[in-house]
Amino acid sequence: MYNTGRCLNTIYKMQSQSESKSERIDIRTSPAVKKLLQQAASASHKNVSEFLLEHGLTAASETLTNRVLFVLDDEKWQAFQEALDRPTQDKPNLKRLLTEPSVFE
Repeated sequence: MYNTGRCLNTIYKMQSQSESKSERIDIRTSPAVKKLLQQAASASHKNVSEFLLEHGLTAASETLTNRVLFVLDDEKWQAFQEALDRPTQDKPNLKRLLTEPSVFE
């Protein structure tokens, strides 16, 4: 299984150690958000760029890992497999919900 988290952490470590930084990411924000990020970075003994990069990579790793990997013990895996193998059942209430016009339309 491809470990996205490990891959992103390796990229971050390589970049911070030796790799030349040639790409730029620009963001716009409000003064209040900028101040908050500066305070958080300072509390972490980092500059804002380092803080955003570290936490952005962590969030990216978690987001991607949650899309490709989930872990179940043997009992839950078996129940999951059985649920997938079960024949479909007609669900009239769900069908009605999905076919009737929305109250927001």
